[in-house]
Amino acid sequence: MSQTATITQTRQIDSAKKPRHIREEPITWTNWYKHVNWLQTFILGTTPIIALYGLATTQLLPKTAVWSLIYYFATGTGITAGYHRLWAHRAYTASRPLQYILLFVASGAVQGSLRWWCRDHRAHHRYTDTDRDPYSAHKGLLYSHIGWMILKQNPNVLGKTDISDLNSDWLIRAQHKYYGLFALFCGVLFPTLIPGLGWGDWRGGFYYSAILRLVGVHHATFCVNSLAHYLGDKPFDDKHTPRDHFITAVVTMGEGYHNFHHEFPQDYRNAIKFYQYDPTKWLIKFCSMLGLASNLKKFPENEIKKGQVYMQQKNLDAIKKTLDWGTPIDSLPVISFEDYQEKAKNNGLVLIEGIVYDVSTFMDEHPGGRGVLKVGLGKDMTTAFNGGVYDHSNAARNLMSKYRVAVVAGGGEVEHRKTK
Repeated sequence: MSQTATITQTRQIDSAKKPRHIREEPITWTNWYKHVNWLQTFILGTTPIIALYGLATTQLLPKTAVWSLIYYFATGTGITAGYHRLWAHRAYTASRPLQYILLFVASGAVQGSLRWWCRDHRAHHRYTDTDRDPYSAHKGLLYSHIGWMILKQNPNVLGKTDISDLNSDWLIRAQHKYYGLFALFCGVLFPTLIPGLGWGDWRGGFYYSAILRLVGVHHATFCVNSLAHYLGDKPFDDKHTPRDHFITAVVTMGEGYHNFHHEFPQDYRNAIKFYQYDPTKWLIKFCSMLGLASNLKKFPENEIKKGQVYMQQKNLDAIKKTLDWGTPIDSLPVISFEDYQEKAKNNGLVLIEGIVYDVSTFMDEHPGGRGVLKVGLGKDMTTAFNGGVYDHSNAARNLMSKYRVAVVAGGGEVEHRKTK
């Protein structure tokens, strides 16, 4: 059978099967158990209990602790560098040996098959913050963190995505078909065997390297769906919930600059500054130096800057709206120069650049003294204001905006004389 025929058959089988995760009726106190994904609930509910029991009953040996940390980061980066950036977003190209390694350690994170994981993640990006988003942040922090896995998904609502590129790879199809065996061996047996065969610590290998590590990797990765949509800033776009924050980056092995990632998902980087924490980016770059990875994609710097400038301007505009800029010039009444002179006899009015200012309440506060302003009442003080007497600061100009009361037709005394 040809590869094309195999792919077509796989799609037909997938479309013919009735989805297992269905939630069509509202959840009530009488039918709630029908909406629970019991396998996921069992795994996510029992592993923390087993880990706590292990912590209370099993001594942690130094070698086991080191191995547990190594495998923790290995399985975590299997998700971030493998499932996420390589296969879900195709942000770079990995050689076959690197794919084997990433698929092995990612299976050890026990977060579903690559095919299933990428399907949901692509839907998350395509339908962010909508009902079609599998782990929409609008459904709450707890739901986006773990609730979406405990509750069955309604396939009639879930957003559709194209995973034909994944279906065409025999390695991905095999991992999906035999995922249970992959998860059991890579997630539990292998991390237990190393301490057990290596230095005789079978209990430590099971409780620390396998189970406790698994709980840590689970919730570290889950934070990309939850914490990364609640904590931090939005320096590139604020249309959706993803945010950038250093704490999230540390917790998620570099996936914390999530606002950038959602704007530029095919960029192999999550953090663009050299000092920002993104070990996954560093690993991919290192693999490229070894010839194991290539075609590392970067979004054009000019377009990235556009996003930053747009948000900076938007934030500045929001701040400007909170400030008192005085009556807009186009809303001021228009008077003649003669009217200005007449009104100035009984009021503290000065004229600067065609704008009339009522400085009667400011005369005693003026740094140069009351006499300086008194001399200018009823006159055009534009030249004096702009350096003839003193070249006023931008702060002085901003302050003056609060005192403007009218506009003189023609601009001032000079224009008035020209018209005579």
